Amino acid sequence: MNIKFAPLNIPLERRLQTLAIVAYVIILILGVSTSIAISLYVLLYTEYVRWIYLGYLTWIFFDLNSRERGGRPKQWVRKWLWWKYLADYFPVHFIKLPSCELDPKKNYLLCCFPHGMMATGAFVSIATEARDISKKFPNHKIHMHTLKTNFVFPLLRELVLSLGLVSSSAESLNYILGRPEGGNLTALVIGGAQEAFYTKPHQYKLVLRNRKGFIKVALRNGSPLVPVMSFGEPDILSQVDFGDGSLLRRFQLAVKEYFGFVPIVPLGRGIFQYSFGLLPRRKEIAVVVGEPIDVVKSEKPTQEQIDNLHHEFITKLTQLFETEKKNYLKNYEKIHLEIV
Repeated sequence: MNIKFAPLNIPLERRLQTLAIVAYVIILILGVSTSIAISLYVLLYTEYVRWIYLGYLTWIFFDLNSRERGGRPKQWVRKWLWWKYLADYFPVHFIKLPSCELDPKKNYLLCCFPHGMMATGAFVSIATEARDISKKFPNHKIHMHTLKTNFVFPLLRELVLSLGLVSSSAESLNYILGRPEGGNLTALVIGGAQEAFYTKPHQYKLVLRNRKGFIKVALRNGSPLVPVMSFGEPDILSQVDFGDGSLLRRFQLAVKEYFGFVPIVPLGRGIFQYSFGLLPRRKEIAVVVGEPIDVVKSEKPTQEQIDNLHHEFITKLTQLFETEKKNYLKNYEKIHLEIV
């Protein structure tokens, strides 16, 4: 293969953006294995440090409630320059529509779509201060939900908790949305890992038709639902499609069932000027926050209430997509939401 190195006159800012995305991808791919490797080394090959580390592991065991109780957000971590360069790489834009006015006495659930390969737009915009979300929502404390497994691995969990990330369990959602004083804004990528299967440029295929757990949680707490659409998210990476029913697809589904994540072979760009690689492409992502949907509290919602709110949410999400897509997508006339 003929490798073409980047020109020497590329601006430093652009190089730093590439460095930021490389570090981000490395953590996503190797973060868990590195955490395990460091732990094994310390426990097996150090004399005194192992006892301190054992104390740390014991503390993790008793501290797992942090993942359900709002995390341990640290603003100085959320404001790392790394996140700004990561956002500028694509770049990511965070747009709050004029109709998105929030009551400081209420708790809101941001319902984010699509997941894409890594939910990059939602993560950068909400879990960090790269796009000043706290200034856009100054009266609310910001949270974002992620897999429980991200809170198990030593060291890696400290970064996750410092960003204010919490578990995607119903317990965690109820804890935050049920706070009586209000003033909480928490984000959930509804389609989750399953939606990653449908990641394909220009395709907005959402796993939503049978996802009603978040609807039930919203009804029980009387928390308004806020539709959020990341335009451009499917365009930054594609994947090797193994086909429905194939052995490798069954393997992917089995891993998702037991571990909560999907092993996918991504296709993007390389560090050098390859035609493909593991890095996301430099494609703009516009994270658009729509108008809240009011929810009447019902501690024991009926199936009819759940179905009605679910239908209303899909209608509002579709309206948001169809209204805003012309501002952010090329050939937008041919692109529509597909709900599965």
